[in-house]
Amino acid sequence: MQYDAHLDVLTWVFDDRGRWWSGDTVAVVTGANRGIGLAVVKRFAELGLTVVLTARDEERGKKATEKLREEGLGNVRFFALDVSKAASIKTFVSWVETTFGGLDILVNNAGVSFNDIHENSVEFAETVIKTNFHGPKLLTESLLPLFRLSPSISRILNISSRLGSINKVRNHNIKETLQKERLSEEEIEGVVKMFLGDVKEGRWEREGWPQIWTDYSVSKLALNAYSRVLAKRFEGGRLSVNCFCPGYTQTSMTRGQGTHTPDAAAEVAVSLALLPPHDLPTGHFFLGFGPYNQSKL
Repeated sequence: MQYDAHLDVLTWVFDDRGRWWSGDTVAVVTGANRGIGLAVVKRFAELGLTVVLTARDEERGKKATEKLREEGLGNVRFFALDVSKAASIKTFVSWVETTFGGLDILVNNAGVSFNDIHENSVEFAETVIKTNFHGPKLLTESLLPLFRLSPSISRILNISSRLGSINKVRNHNIKETLQKERLSEEEIEGVVKMFLGDVKEGRWEREGWPQIWTDYSVSKLALNAYSRVLAKRFEGGRLSVNCFCPGYTQTSMTRGQGTHTPDAAAEVAVSLALLPPHDLPTGHFFLGFGPYNQSKL
């Protein structure tokens, strides 16, 4: 199957030829009370999966879930989850195990940025790293024992960004580390720690870090690197790990600006998450809209 034909992907996935899932298939989506996350939940639910909508704000999460149910999507469940808090993750994982016994799909969508479009402050760098990288990583590691090892292959799709591409890094040593064939999680953590140290010491601007939305870019750089390491860990197994950059989407993070809607981004994200097992890659980074490109992480 070729991934450079967006419409072909959607047709293949959403018609009967590629339909491998059922109402017993459980998909978890983080940061899903609005924007791309909510749109992903809605599309999964429309296609008949059981979907867990998670959100940090319990009231907003419940309202979003209730609205979907009013639209006839009764296969959506809600559970409060703050990926930046280990205790919240632990409680959520326990609930998933007790309620469903396992899961099949995880979409790590939760993320924050404190900059306007043309700003580049790193005042909240620690929070951005904790929410966009450490949170998804801890949640993923905590859920790994619960992924079902079935012929359909369990899937992790990390919503990422082209801002986290290795070519955005100007520091040769950092690039060399992250491009290692046998990159380790400890080395990724070391890069993140180095960045936060540079921020604390006020030298981040001259140390070769990405120049646009620096803290957000580094968080996605780390998430992409972790996704590559995780994909290699399960290579040949029953777990696929990929990243998707939805591009310039009209969300609260972009203050409503963008070239396309959350629904359009969700359509592509869901098509990637539901690819037929025999056409499902791992360790890939998908970018853009019809046609879109893929590359290895």
